Amino acid sequence: MPLGDPAEPDPDSTSFVRLVGGRAWSSRIAALAERAQSGPLSGRAAQQRHALEFALARAADPRAAAKAGQAERRVLAFAQDAVRLARSLPAGPRARLRALLAEGLTGEATLIPLWHLLRSAALYRERGFSVEFAGLAEEAPFDLRITRDGTVAEVACETVSAEDGRPVHRGDWCALVDRVHPELQTWLAAHPGRYLLKVTLPDGLAGPGKAAELQSRIVALLAAQKRQDSSADAVLKLDPLVLAGAQTAAALPQHLRAQFGPEAHLAVTAGASGGSVFVMAARAGRENAVADAVVARMRTAAAARLTGSAPGILSVFVEDLDRAEWRSLRETLQLEGAVRRFLTEPMARRVVATACASRMEMFGMAPPDAAPDGELRFRNPGHPAGKLPALAPAVTSLA
Repeated sequence: MPLGDPAEPDPDSTSFVRLVGGRAWSSRIAALAERAQSGPLSGRAAQQRHALEFALARAADPRAAAKAGQAERRVLAFAQDAVRLARSLPAGPRARLRALLAEGLTGEATLIPLWHLLRSAALYRERGFSVEFAGLAEEAPFDLRITRDGTVAEVACETVSAEDGRPVHRGDWCALVDRVHPELQTWLAAHPGRYLLKVTLPDGLAGPGKAAELQSRIVALLAAQKRQDSSADAVLKLDPLVLAGAQTAAALPQHLRAQFGPEAHLAVTAGASGGSVFVMAARAGRENAVADAVVARMRTAAAARLTGSAPGILSVFVEDLDRAEWRSLRETLQLEGAVRRFLTEPMARRVVATACASRMEMFGMAPPDAAPDGELRFRNPGHPAGKLPALAPAVTSLA
């Protein structure tokens, strides 16, 4: 199935549910639905993180499936791929596939790592490679064995959360905003106006303990009607929010993002009476290091998952990114620079190429939001197999 032309969703989506297990699937969707109601910002974040699972759940309703957009059709197409793969595998490998599904439907995990594997296989087939799921079939340390014109390569598929490179964790920020939101509304009712609270966190924000402490400091700052509160852990500064006269409330998020950049964490609380607004903008004391987190995973995978008996490809899915962050990583060359430096290291001697992708590519967005050709590829100039014509579709980048 061509990735650019998603198949129509199967009106009978029970095949995937049967593969997962009906009871396990129903329990998971119920748990995610409850999580989506956990708070305004946390709930929205849960919906975004588990969009894939929610899309599959909606497909159970034929009326919803008929209205599915391109992104949902692609999700459903990979679900069909999972079912076909399961049917093609003998008992042992099929059990390993089911274990991957179960793992992706537990706790904070998602199905993204498995979908990344299925999507990678589809990409290589489209480029003329025959594909074997060696990880499932043979318990090989790598995931895919691809072959073209007699040349073989190993592919290890990895998923890295951008949270690993963020000093201010998005989940903790969402939880903080949800907890402080009612108190901000109460404060705005007593102090109408437009306010901007700038929060600088030198050591970042990670864990519920730090979030609770920061909440207490914000509430204390407002109760004391102070303009600033500084410590080694956080600097809070309350200023008037200045907006252009013609600027509407609808344009506020875009204005704030342009002012504070893609790495800032933003939250807007509107007063109940209208007109009043309280904006929080948080940044860490150091820049995000998402590209470094990606490369750290590449180093680990190169050592542990590639055998060296064939050219190795590291295919990394960068999760928990929005489109602005993904564009920034690519357009500022942060990701490219980090990966190219990695490819010069001795650790990369087994790696002929790397590939990076995100939800923007998985869900079929167009450039510049997504990378051309479905992923960002970098060839290792020091690997002797890098110039083999048979591997060119897998190692040559269109970016």
